[in-house]
Amino acid sequence: MFIQKAWRTAAFGVYGFTQFTKSGFLEHAKKFREEDMQIRLDGKNCLVTGANSGIGFATAEGLASHGATVYMLCRNKERGEAALNQIRSKTGNENVHLEICDLSSISEVKSFATKFTSMDKPLHVLVNNAGLLEHKRETTAEGLELNFAVNVAATYTLTELVTPLLEKAAPNARVITVASGGMYTEPLNKDLQFSEENFDGTRQYARNKRVQVALTEWWAEKYNNGVGFYSMHPGWADTPGVAKSLPGLSEKLSGNLRSNDEGADTVLWLALQPKEKLSSGAFYFDRAEAPKHLKFAGTAASHSQINSIVDSIRSICGLPALG
Repeated sequence: MFIQKAWRTAAFGVYGFTQFTKSGFLEHAKKFREEDMQIRLDGKNCLVTGANSGIGFATAEGLASHGATVYMLCRNKERGEAALNQIRSKTGNENVHLEICDLSSISEVKSFATKFTSMDKPLHVLVNNAGLLEHKRETTAEGLELNFAVNVAATYTLTELVTPLLEKAAPNARVITVASGGMYTEPLNKDLQFSEENFDGTRQYARNKRVQVALTEWWAEKYNNGVGFYSMHPGWADTPGVAKSLPGLSEKLSGNLRSNDEGADTVLWLALQPKEKLSSGAFYFDRAEAPKHLKFAGTAASHSQINSIVDSIRSICGLPALG
């Protein structure tokens, strides 16, 4: 077990330094097709979580620049309004709206979903972007470990509750979940809230991101409803979140981290492509399908646990058991 973990970490380091950096993006971009990004989204409704900064902001701005009606889901009203005004001003698109919700609160997620679904509009694109990496173990007012609450519980609950709106937009609706290359270092783990001693926020974040990738597979298998489900990772981008949560990485790769726009590039690409070009349940990186597991890392077999993990998430979030 220890040897496998050490191998995963080493393999991830080498893979990351060659692929996830700005230089990796510039290399991969040589194969990008300009016409892929010339598709318009006029009349399409898009919801982006964590949209006031970093990759979420770049995604919301990108979608707005392609003519979409964008709903920015943010925790902080002041920062959200500043981001909203900036996007409207830069894109000239007035169909950009701010929604306030603290994703660490599952009751707030449910209230928002009830309000949002009552508008009864088709939802063409849901981008699960909001993420958190807290190094110390903190619990929310609802008793959930904070990283898990935002990264997994809120992502799952929101996606499930807005599915009726996604179905209205079928067959072109899609859910895009922003995961992380860090998930390569961890298998699925049933201890969703990291109750072990010696809490490690970086490991918990990686575990959460592994759950997101496995959930994307699960959704793709569960829903045969014209909704496509895709996970992706943005590489190592110079976001406020990375600077705050991983200052060592930020410093070490100074000058070789991706811009927010480069980090958001594949999210936007996934939102724009005809569904025939994409594979539901797949994991994407730099506009191409990417492996979900590193060779010899021993993480693939763990995905067989996803059904029981979904049952646990539903129970924790107070959602009815699946039949």
